Amino acid sequence: MAANDAPEVFASVGSMFAFDRFARALDDWAAAHPATRVLVQIGSGAYEPKHAAFVRMMPPALYQRRIAEARLFVAHAGMGSIIAAIQAGKPLLMMPRRLDLGEHTTDHQFATLAKFAGRDGLHTAITVEDLYAGIDALLADGGTPPAPIEPYAALAFTDRIRAFIHGSDAG
Repeated sequence: MAANDAPEVFASVGSMFAFDRFARALDDWAAAHPATRVLVQIGSGAYEPKHAAFVRMMPPALYQRRIAEARLFVAHAGMGSIIAAIQAGKPLLMMPRRLDLGEHTTDHQFATLAKFAGRDGLHTAITVEDLYAGIDALLADGGTPPAPIEPYAALAFTDRIRAFIHGSDAG
């Protein structure tokens, strides 16, 4: 697959840190499934896929288009990925970065996974084996899209913040 073709599986490591374990796992999955078009955004990682197409980074509009075109979005467990999947109505399979492997500065992505686990359309994978099984299952059944969210905070919430800032918050 050329990097310009629409992927069936679009995967992203995010924009802050390398996530070579994830990129390698997606590449290994692509090697075992050569008929499936896989595109991985690898960021600054050292590992370059040999079986999946890859790009280092892409402009935000193209990134959103790739999510919309793909049958499945697979990403690290970052809030930007979660919001992008929800906005695109695309099933998301998330795998957290691990502090003990030097993939992030904390293990907060496990808390993110716990917060969103069970929400329609947002799926989790802790291990590489979970990732493979999740990709297979979600491609087989099409995956439920995530429930939409409002693009703006509730008016009562913003009114309370406004009152706090202006010193008139009674609560």
